[in-house]
Amino acid sequence: MKKILFLILLLFSGLFLQAQDTSAYKKALFISGHDTLRYRIMYPSNYEAGHSYPLVVFLHGAGERGNDNEKQLWHGADLFLGDSVRKKFPAIVVFPQCPTDSSWSRFTKMTDTTTADVRNRALNTYALTTPERLVKLLINKLVRRRVADKNRIYLGGLSLGGFGVYDLVIHYPKYFAAAFTISAQANVKLYTQKARYFPIWIFHGDSDNTISVQPDRDLYKAMQGVGAKNVKYTEYPGVQHNSWDNAFAEPKLLPWLFSFRKGNQ
Repeated sequence: MKKILFLILLLFSGLFLQAQDTSAYKKALFISGHDTLRYRIMYPSNYEAGHSYPLVVFLHGAGERGNDNEKQLWHGADLFLGDSVRKKFPAIVVFPQCPTDSSWSRFTKMTDTTTADVRNRALNTYALTTPERLVKLLINKLVRRRVADKNRIYLGGLSLGGFGVYDLVIHYPKYFAAAFTISAQANVKLYTQKARYFPIWIFHGDSDNTISVQPDRDLYKAMQGVGAKNVKYTEYPGVQHNSWDNAFAEPKLLPWLFSFRKGNQ
């Protein structure tokens, strides 16, 4: 009986700590004209007003879209929550939420006869979506207020969010300091032309049956072909679409990400 009671208390304790951790990400709204971006923002533990901090913006996947300002924290939020992480890498972390009826980038609608190559060539050739544009405007505002350090702005994203990361880097290759993508896809030719000097770490599972691993393989090969020096590629054998579980467990991910400043790339 005592053992069962102990396990119940342990379970509720864990849930309580998780809830407290999540609450470190404060709910906020960014409004531009008639458009609204819901987002969660976490400041460094010892935040000092007037001091500019590194900024990390993480874009969630398709399953976390909505307007509850909650679901976008399902994957990735814990990566930045640990006391040791917040002490070693004091940064502002933003998790925006994309509405259900929109996307982090524009793509050509796939049909049964559309080849992956055709889709790849169409990617990243369109203007930003409204959520993408709002994310960029929010970053601009944080930089303008000198809350975020303009030389240390980082992007991360999984699945649909990874598509958005690639898209933002292609549109603004000199704006961000570094990025990482998980289970995503980019226009290989366009990315290679626009962002060959940009530091990026690409993650993918070789058994992904949602987003094929091949375009990321092609991108890495193409970037090597043009002599890109700050591109890393990690492929997980036997892992399907949820390779973010593996990527978030990489001990070198955050040290690698925060090692870059715009200008030292």
